Amino acid sequence: MAQPNSPFFDEAANAIRGCIALITGKRDSSAFFDFSQRGLVGSLIAAVVAIMLAAFGPLVLGINLPPGTATQSVVVNGVLFLAQAGMAYIVLRQMGRQDGFIPYLVASNWVTLVSSVLLLISTLFGQAGIILLLGIAIVALLTFVNIGRFIVTLAPLQIALLFVSQAVGVVLALGIVSLFLPAPA
Repeated sequence: MAQPNSPFFDEAANAIRGCIALITGKRDSSAFFDFSQRGLVGSLIAAVVAIMLAAFGPLVLGINLPPGTATQSVVVNGVLFLAQAGMAYIVLRQMGRQDGFIPYLVASNWVTLVSSVLLLISTLFGQAGIILLLGIAIVALLTFVNIGRFIVTLAPLQIALLFVSQAVGVVLALGIVSLFLPAPA
């Protein structure tokens, strides 16, 4: 189980177990995450690593991308991260559940890292990776619901409200970013 003073890689290993517990619907999944300040910082590092993997992972695998694509990916994913976190904070505050924000953020950041690794792996399968991509999308939705259920302990309607608000936040953030960044070549 997660310990407040564990080294980062121990924390990561526990968080990955927590992500698997979320996917399999285990009620004790929160026991694998460190919700302390140190755990929050560790999860933010995981989110930064996920953003970097999404941007530069294809280049490392030898996939040619147009110039500037990786940088655009970093900017867009960074803005989307901020939009999702901001909307989660606002909605949880409106629900009177500010206590759930840090646990939500910690679990979501680790799920983002695991998803990023899986998405990078899906690029290795070419066209067949689209099937894996669909599976990853389903698992991401499942983990979102289970973070709401088991980590933040929200009611079903509250989970739906959180989901809709984040979807709106992401769409608005993408619209704003698209005004400033040129479309990829």
